[in-house]
Amino acid sequence: MNQASRNYIALGAVCLASLMFGLEISSVPVILPTLEHVLQADFKDMQWIMNAYTIACTTVLMATGTLADRFGRRLVFAITVIAFGVTSLMCGIAPNTEVLIIGRFLQGMAGGAMFICSIAILSNQFDDAKARGNAFAIWGVIAGIGLGFGPIIGGMIVALSAWQWVFLVHAPLALLCLGLTFSGVEESRDPQARKLDLLGIATLSATVLGLTFYITQSADLGFLSPTAIGIAAATLVGLVAFVAVERLHPHPMFDFSVFRIRDFSGAIVGCIGMNFSYWPFMVYLPIYFTVGLGYDSTATGLALLAYTVPFLVMPPVAQYLLLRTSARTVIPLGLFTIGLGFIGMWVGSRIDGASGLAVLPGALIAGIGLGLTTTPATNMTTGSVPASRAGMASGIDTSARLIALAVNIAVMGFVLVEGILSGLRSALPAVDDTGQLRMLAERIAAGGATPSLEGSQGALEVPADVVHAALVNGFGWVMLYSGIGVWVLAAISFALFGAGKSADVTKAETSAI
Repeated sequence: MNQASRNYIALGAVCLASLMFGLEISSVPVILPTLEHVLQADFKDMQWIMNAYTIACTTVLMATGTLADRFGRRLVFAITVIAFGVTSLMCGIAPNTEVLIIGRFLQGMAGGAMFICSIAILSNQFDDAKARGNAFAIWGVIAGIGLGFGPIIGGMIVALSAWQWVFLVHAPLALLCLGLTFSGVEESRDPQARKLDLLGIATLSATVLGLTFYITQSADLGFLSPTAIGIAAATLVGLVAFVAVERLHPHPMFDFSVFRIRDFSGAIVGCIGMNFSYWPFMVYLPIYFTVGLGYDSTATGLALLAYTVPFLVMPPVAQYLLLRTSARTVIPLGLFTIGLGFIGMWVGSRIDGASGLAVLPGALIAGIGLGLTTTPATNMTTGSVPASRAGMASGIDTSARLIALAVNIAVMGFVLVEGILSGLRSALPAVDDTGQLRMLAERIAAGGATPSLEGSQGALEVPADVVHAALVNGFGWVMLYSGIGVWVLAAISFALFGAGKSADVTKAETSAI
């Protein structure tokens, strides 16, 4: 087999891995309403089913690169592919939410490691700069397809078989990926590989986990309860410890000095902005379509295409604008467009008798904004730093995205429940049992629109129109929060870039997240 054939096979392996990684982010939200009924999952369970995956990804990003450099990129990639297949099986046969959440955490560790190895393999496999650029472009498109078409794929799987196959399908795909790996991927190592930054990994992971746990649990614990305050204090200590460790480490995984580069800082805010609003909302949007608009799983998947597909076709437009203007223009413009889309969805959702047609234009605009932001932000984070620091910059980029995603899945869940609770209080002023109202709000947010409320005042029948109006009110809060928040980040990104024109960036690499 000649080298060109081996390269194509290797490209097939890493593209399949990125496809699986993306599918496990975007296909799972569609089945969350099903899990609420089948596994008796409550709202917090559903948040953790998604968050366990993204938080776990952040714990392995930096460690995987170092381990792959030391022990062999093909070997570590193959191990992560096997682990992804096994943990997908674990998720598929999970008998309850506890096992599924544990499985999702392990699956996220395997997926994050697999994703990082894919980048290292492509960088090593293709010696020619043009061929490497084309390979990264293809890899980015396939990863984008996994993210963009995940909702409809998940919806079709549930419609044709069972929710378990959303996870189980990755077992045979992992076997195929493994075969391609050993057929085409060349082994490579870095004899100068650095030691693991174990303290940095541990303190960052603890900080993200603590913040997410505080956001999701404090409403029940009481935000000023001793337990909640203890969690918040431990999270703050973890953050301070992480900064101290990274500043003292001779080879830190986060070199904070790169934030002095204005282009890098402006681009990182762009990365955070996309995952502040667009991707975490993917978790909750299927609930709006299924419960708020009455769509089935297949119709929900099709509706979500308006939200996800535009970003697949916009990167060439973004690159065109980037080459003719600057990242200082394109990235804030993309973020502003995302915010405009969320405001459009908010306006559409408030129309009496709103249907999908009222919300989908805003979803389409948000997807266009994401497509304008993704490629310029990715290229600028790596292109604005010296080549020797590009790997570290890419690691900060990916970590910033996943941390923002995990945190905002939790924040959006909190805002959604509070918005539903506000709607219930307005519609049911005679009910003064706040705890029971909150429980009802969480059941509605999870897709379980129960018609009755049990409390100290006895059973109370909650009319379907009250449940629907409360759900719409909650989603209105989330859309408004997302739109205004990403507009603020657009302004920050614009300010950080400064007045000067950003350096041209011509890299072909794209990012899927």
